[in-house]
Amino acid sequence: MHKPHIQITLIESGIDPFFYIVLSDQVMRTSSNNQTSSYLLVSWLFLRGLALFYFAAFASMLVQIEGLIGSQGILPVRDWLSTIMLQEHGIPLFRVPTLFWFNASDTALMVSCGLGLLAAVALLLNILPRTALLLCYGLYLSLVQVGQVFTSFQWDAFLLETGFLAIFLTWGAKPTVFMFRWLLARFMFMGGVVKIASGDPNWANLTALNYHYQTQPLPSPLAYYAHFLPSEFQQFCVTVVLLIELVIPVLVFLPRRFRLVAAWCFIALQIGIILTGNYTFFNLLTLWLCLFLFDDRDLQRWLPFKLARKISAQPLYPGSVAYFCAVFWFGVILSINALSIWSANGQHSLAPPLKSLLRLVDAFSLINNYGPFAVMTTTRPEIIIQGSNDGSTWLDYRFKFKPDELSKGLTWNIPHQPRLDWQLWFAALKAPDVEHWLAMLMDRLLEGSKPVSQLFAENPFLDQPPLYVRALLYEYSYNPPELRASSGQLWRRKYLGELIPQTKLSR
Repeated sequence: MHKPHIQITLIESGIDPFFYIVLSDQVMRTSSNNQTSSYLLVSWLFLRGLALFYFAAFASMLVQIEGLIGSQGILPVRDWLSTIMLQEHGIPLFRVPTLFWFNASDTALMVSCGLGLLAAVALLLNILPRTALLLCYGLYLSLVQVGQVFTSFQWDAFLLETGFLAIFLTWGAKPTVFMFRWLLARFMFMGGVVKIASGDPNWANLTALNYHYQTQPLPSPLAYYAHFLPSEFQQFCVTVVLLIELVIPVLVFLPRRFRLVAAWCFIALQIGIILTGNYTFFNLLTLWLCLFLFDDRDLQRWLPFKLARKISAQPLYPGSVAYFCAVFWFGVILSINALSIWSANGQHSLAPPLKSLLRLVDAFSLINNYGPFAVMTTTRPEIIIQGSNDGSTWLDYRFKFKPDELSKGLTWNIPHQPRLDWQLWFAALKAPDVEHWLAMLMDRLLEGSKPVSQLFAENPFLDQPPLYVRALLYEYSYNPPELRASSGQLWRRKYLGELIPQTKLSR
């Protein structure tokens, strides 16, 4: 979901012994016989998993970036950067940190995604892991900064914050494990806080899940069946969700047995979300962060001993400079959280240098606010885009994942994120207002932009673009099981009106 505007943060503290990876036979024997927690295997596995998340993120971006922000895309990045340069009278590199200030061509966009994929593979294979992490972070930050509305999602910021902290793992600095635990606890706790702070009655009266499985952006196949579960069970599940998000995070900072309880609660919640919805790598990454609630003794029970022995042979011990850098960043985290709490209610103003510090941290997505589904949507408006050559016969542009045809089934598409489908879900909620990017989308269809048409599952105007386009608004809902069985249609819909009336290219 989009970054929340509620400014609620907590302050993290504490350290836990830790350093970067790799196990020899002696280390394995020591960690299995010693009661002191070791995180050698945990760290190695986490970095390999993080490589897969980066790979998925770059691969997902690669197949759609030209249609979203390329020269023939919906919101060309070159035009956007030029506008910012005029407003700022120069290049605001630290306000919009991106490599595309130097080259914003389609080739540069594609090459950046390709380099990101290569860096992710290098990290997966443990080849120059520190360099690979820096490249992954820098390249993905550059893409997120120029993606405009298409990259304003919480999971983009979540991956960047996680990826930045992971750089400290390559030095083995001791505070790193705690910082990862705090990130996980903060993420989970904020998920509950925003639900309560929003004042949404659906969370207060425990009916949010009566709507969620039907109204979420891209439901999974199991979401249909979850929607028709008894209301009492839905209320019970909401209660469990709020308890896990608001209470269980405290256990993260308690001794090992309590942390294990927290880990399994978080894992159960994230698996439930993965089974019933499509949120790209968001929940998978949250699951992976739970590794830091375990230690090597726990993982050795699950992994073959020979496999652990084969994990690279030379551990990298932290030096004094690396430790100092980690402690320094830990102090930055404390300071930013304190400043955020101080200024959250708007009654306290910050000095200009402190405001600049907060803006800088936000620009680099180093410390973020989280909290998906603060307000539960209770209906499902959907935008249907059509084209015509005569103004009377209209043909639909079919979407890859978003509901359109009534018989269209539900699928899983994680860890890929179809960003156009997602943005259309948000745009439908804001109707009758029409967002700028949606109007630009209609222009691109009239121009016959090939990169934009490739964002759709079906373009009914392959030979030449239509003369007219329009956008209709419908309210979708699930067909009850008996009607679905008889009609073969998963959805039913009610016409709400025109969002964008018949229009033609103006130039």
